[in-house]
Formats: sequence, structure tokens, C-alpha cells
Amino acid sequence: MRHLLVFLAALILATAAQARTIYYGNKVGMELTIVKRSGIGSEHASILAKHDRHKAGVYCREYGHDFSKECIDAEMKSPLHFEITANCKTGKFTTFYGANMLFQGRNKGTEVTTDYLITSIDDNVVLDGSGASSYDVTLDQFKALCPNRVR
Repeated sequence: MRHLLVFLAALILATAAQARTIYYGNKVGMELTIVKRSGIGSEHASILAKHDRHKAGVYCREYGHDFSKECIDAEMKSPLHFEITANCKTGKFTTFYGANMLFQGRNKGTEVTTDYLITSIDDNVVLDGSGASSYDVTLDQFKALCPNRVR
């Protein structure tokens, strides 16, 4: 049974690391297509992604209830950085919005109720787990870059 659990955990990590898309925001359709991965799990991990008109359309329809071409065009022009990077040893990483973050490992009893501590270096603020902080999306981006650091 123990071996099965270890195998399933490894499979889940491998699946997350090999995903074909990755979210840049916490709303439906805020998803990019992964073009290239390099150095995953290393001090020079990176993921290059691109926008997709179909996913932008999903965002417009499902979140904005807007079926117009103008909405899709505007979403395609979102000010994103299409490459995220990480130093998996130090925990420093970037997001698709260009934010500099620091993954600090498991939360060991702080005021924040998240499983892991992630700090926005730019703002010197710990993400609190709320939707407004984009904790889940930010953690998923780090997990895609450094799958062995998040268990």
C-alpha cells in the first residue's frame, strides 16, 4: 500500500509538470498553452507559453459573458510575460504577470492559513490564500517549474 501511495504521488507530480496548459489567472479561460520547458526542477527552470484565441474566447464567454471579437482581442493583448522562471534551490520565481515571488516551503503555523508560504518580493507581502492574492495560480506556476519542492 505504501508503495502505491508513493507511486501515485510521483504520478501526480509528473502529470502537473507535464501539463500542456497552465493558468495565469484564477478565472475560467485564463490559461496559456505551454510551448517549451527547460531545466524543470533546477536552478534555471523555465516555461515558455503562448496565448490562445480559443481560451481567450472561453474567458470572455464564461467569465465576462461577452461574445464579441473585441473582448477576445483585448484578452489576447493582456500584459503578460510569456516566460516564467525559477531557481528551485532558492525558491525565487517569476509569474506570468512579471511578479517576483519567493516560495518558502511548508507553512509551519503562521497567521496565514495556506499549506505553503509564498511571498511577493516586489510588495513584501505573504500571499494569504484568497482568490484576490492568486495563491492557487501562483503555487501551480511554481509547482510546474519546481515539482519536487511541492509535495
